[in-house]
Amino acid sequence: MTHLETWQPLFDTIAADALQRELDHELPFEQVDWLKRAGFGALRVPVEHGGAGLTWPELADLWIALAAADNNLPQAFRGHFALAEDRLWHHRRGHDQRVWFERFVAGEIAGNAWSEVGPTPIDSQRTVLTALPGDQGYRLDGTKYYTTGSIFAEWADVYARLERPHRPEEGVDDFVIAIVDTRAAGVSVVDDWDGFGQRGTGSGTTSFEGVLVPSEHVLAFEDRFPHQTAVYQLNLLATLSGIAQSALREVVAAVRVRERNYSHANAARVRDDPQVLSRIGEISSAAYVARSATLQVAQAIERVAELATAGSDAVARANEAAEIEASQAQVVVTSLVLQATSDLFDTLGASATSRLRGLDRHWRNARTVSSHNPRILKARVVGEHEVNGTPPPYAWAIGATRRDRVS
Repeated sequence: MTHLETWQPLFDTIAADALQRELDHELPFEQVDWLKRAGFGALRVPVEHGGAGLTWPELADLWIALAAADNNLPQAFRGHFALAEDRLWHHRRGHDQRVWFERFVAGEIAGNAWSEVGPTPIDSQRTVLTALPGDQGYRLDGTKYYTTGSIFAEWADVYARLERPHRPEEGVDDFVIAIVDTRAAGVSVVDDWDGFGQRGTGSGTTSFEGVLVPSEHVLAFEDRFPHQTAVYQLNLLATLSGIAQSALREVVAAVRVRERNYSHANAARVRDDPQVLSRIGEISSAAYVARSATLQVAQAIERVAELATAGSDAVARANEAAEIEASQAQVVVTSLVLQATSDLFDTLGASATSRLRGLDRHWRNARTVSSHNPRILKARVVGEHEVNGTPPPYAWAIGATRRDRVS
């Protein structure tokens, strides 16, 4: 039995009420819990430590299938799989991560807490981790936005600025990763994401007020696993691919049973109309290419992941290739899925716009996912690399930029 065959029954159960959750704006707490208890968060954990030991192509295939069931869920696990990959990378490099593997196998997951809004400079953070005197650990204060998945998670993967007022001997301030227990005093997670799509991802606001963080949960940012940006983008590609599959499935089902037709249609039955069938064929082809491109990117990421003990030059070359492939795929997959989720309405009448049918959610969700990574910027990155050999940006950020005054 393949991994997909093993997981598909649970995905089908999740899919059964996905539309109603969308209409009700209901977060999928129960569905996330099912996935946790089934071991979804441990899919990359080595088999010898209780996980499934999946490769990146195998995991990406499951992400796509899960997105076809409920497109919110792979994105809700996006931050978790990034942290899990970071721990796996360091384990392969000789740093024992069994304590984290045990947590993941037990069903604990992590959420993302990196982004800030407002005046935060693009090269800084207002969320501060302060070193306490002696061996007392650290204190975390700040607010993060778009904290996808954190409302479902036991841990938050937090990007922060480190200050050392009591430890000047440790050097200048820099940036770190704090792995924070979301059950700790001072942590607050709210569902205030107001986007018109991906409303069930738990992408709300997380606040940290005087949260104590033990020293072993503070990691140097420069030690982060190298392929994290490509992994983040792979997750969005898989989500888009799943959206396309779900849209295709629903529009095919609707066309098969549609009885009403136009007087100037090409056939008595909608399901026999060559123009309608052609449009369905285009949507199917878009879904096929999206999935194929996503799995190709996953293979490129797998090549990086396998180089944990290799030299830095080999890692850098493989990682650059993965980043470029992820960018190339995003430019094309984004366009294909946005077009497909709009074109599906050409095959049906005005009744397809009924809010209760929810067919609009496919475009809204695809548009929201695509907006996380502007394709015009990705296209430029690929073009610069092709023409000038310019390396792609890694672990890029968003924030306020400094602008010169115009007199």
